[in-house]
Amino acid sequence: MRIRQIAQHADDLDRAAAFYERLLGQAPTAVFDPPGLVFFAGGGSRLLLDRVAPSSLVYFEVDDVDVTVERMREHTVVTSEPHVIFSHENDDLGPAGSDEVQAFLEDSEGNTIGLIGFRQR
Repeated sequence: MRIRQIAQHADDLDRAAAFYERLLGQAPTAVFDPPGLVFFAGGGSRLLLDRVAPSSLVYFEVDDVDVTVERMREHTVVTSEPHVIFSHENDDLGPAGSDEVQAFLEDSEGNTIGLIGFRQR
């Protein structure tokens, strides 16, 4: 079993699609309006922006949390700067010998989103 799709609330689909296009570095995969759905595909799962979905806390793995936060800073509120949350001694939750770095942003719709990256020690 794997996670196939995560839905995120978006009051304004155009605004939300522009935010996630900037964050993810790709255009939406599909737009259906009506009824008001925008899909982004990547990594074997989909992000669905939907006017009637509840807010979710979605974490995106990025190559470099610091670079991503700086790139997004002028487009969003950074609610938590990049910081190490865990050191991986084995491969159970992340690459062994790395530190897991997280930061949190607010998307264009007021939802909190997390960024995750790994730094080799």
